[in-house]
Amino acid sequence: MKRRCDGKIGVYLLFLALGVGLGALFGGRFMEHLFSGTLSDLFLPGKTTYSAAESDKENQAFDKKHPCQHSNLPDDITLTRQNAIVTATNRVAPCVVGIVVTQIQVVRNPYYSDDFFDFFFGPDFRPRYRQVESIGSGFVISEDGKILTNYHVVQNASKLYVNFSDGRRIEGKIIGYDEQSDLAVLTVKGNNFQCIRFGNSNEALIGEWAIAIGNPFLNFINDVHPTVTVGVISALNRNFAPSEGVYYQGMIQTDAAINPGNSGGPLVNALGEVIGINTFIYTGSKSIKGSIGIGFAIPIDRARKVAEELIVHGKRRQIWTGISVQDLNLSIAQSLGYDNSDGVVVVSIQKDSPGEQAGLIAGDVIKQMGNRYIRTHSDIEGFFIDYFVGDKVNMNIIRKGKPLEITMVLSEFPT
Repeated sequence: MKRRCDGKIGVYLLFLALGVGLGALFGGRFMEHLFSGTLSDLFLPGKTTYSAAESDKENQAFDKKHPCQHSNLPDDITLTRQNAIVTATNRVAPCVVGIVVTQIQVVRNPYYSDDFFDFFFGPDFRPRYRQVESIGSGFVISEDGKILTNYHVVQNASKLYVNFSDGRRIEGKIIGYDEQSDLAVLTVKGNNFQCIRFGNSNEALIGEWAIAIGNPFLNFINDVHPTVTVGVISALNRNFAPSEGVYYQGMIQTDAAINPGNSGGPLVNALGEVIGINTFIYTGSKSIKGSIGIGFAIPIDRARKVAEELIVHGKRRQIWTGISVQDLNLSIAQSLGYDNSDGVVVVSIQKDSPGEQAGLIAGDVIKQMGNRYIRTHSDIEGFFIDYFVGDKVNMNIIRKGKPLEITMVLSEFPT
């Protein structure tokens, strides 16, 4: 028994010594090839070992035979950096401006009191004022210095300055504004300004690249160069209930970050065309002020028409239809020979108004105006935000149970 165990131990020791010897031999060879960069030589039979000089010659010969594999690689990377977004940004960024607005606000200091004055006139009678600076963005739309922005950027401005990306700071003047569409046009003195190229917001595609450009840091770091953020067009034709007389209809939704100071700046597609005006964001909470990826822009087709109206007339002329309507119920609809309550009924028409000239009469049921279906009078609110004096509105109506199509030409509200 003891001899058998001694024999096994001897065999184990023999294999152990053999393993250590082979490990030292091949381990040394492995480390040599690992550090010399010729590790593959161990696994490729018949391959001879090259010196460093021979290896360099071989690499040079390969480069000559296959130049695209090595020498052009940096150029390929450079080409990928110069993409459509970079090109579009370079085209539009010089046209974007920062707007610094000085506003006069009426305030009441709760710690200040004039007993004599307050006794006779009351503590709230004496007005007290303060100057407040705010910032926004805009973009040049003509070579002679016309600038388009949001109305809320320049609202109640006592003075404003326009800052260009080349360092110029020029005092600006408001040509006109439209509260309902939240748009305004400014002008500065000068010529040969670089201006944007208009796109077509009706051709915008959900999912395509969207580039938001603005000036959120103008007053904080005194830098006139705009900030660029990138996303996609998330949705189109977003409608919001009127707020303080403003109609945000047909808005473009994007997840490109829009932050305070970006209002009035352009929303740009990958072609370098302006398709919208960045206007507001949705944060979901009063405590959150920054972007969470839900921003909205006014379509440029509307903004362009408003801008033309403001430049020519100094205001947006109020359109006039001369018709009054009310909602339907089933009993009223049946009395008019109509089988449901969708639509609004015309109750009165002013003499010589566009409605009368179009041939409308009391009792007509309006089913559709333009491309919008009318179910209640609320569907008409904000409808005319994209219509101007002289525009034609196609209408589908029901008269005594029969469908008709008429066209109404809008005119200016009589003074």
